[in-house]
Amino acid sequence: MKTRIFRSCLLALGLAALPAMGQDAPDPEALSQRASMDGRIQARDGKAIYEQVCQGCHMSEGRGAVGAGNYPALAGNPKAASAPYLAVTILKGRRNMPAFGSDRSQELFVGQSWMDDEQVAAVVNYLRTNLGNRYTDPISAADVAALRDPTGDRR
Repeated sequence: MKTRIFRSCLLALGLAALPAMGQDAPDPEALSQRASMDGRIQARDGKAIYEQVCQGCHMSEGRGAVGAGNYPALAGNPKAASAPYLAVTILKGRRNMPAFGSDRSQELFVGQSWMDDEQVAAVVNYLRTNLGNRYTDPISAADVAALRDPTGDRR
């Protein structure tokens, strides 16, 4: 019985790897546009940050997704009325969303990607003025810095 389960697991792993076998290796330059070797997100524009970091889970139009996980919709989301709420969510994470406010890896199997205060402000301002949201009062990098740990520690 154990052998049968083991063989089934090996078969499943082998089948899961098949689509990747025919694909070319990822372009290192394209990967470096997302994050540097230390995990820092490279994009500076809110839309570019959303496209490179957020839309993989929240989808291109911000409608969210349910399936392998539960990713809330950002489009037309009343919580976007609070810029600090979005900023803290990005900085500290929420539920299964990783924290993007730390340069220290908190992930078990993958390196942590992180953003500085200007990048967090840029993506929050993008989210609040796009995807069906119409909240025009911006958050600044200084506002984001104040939401970080009061000691200034980027954990």
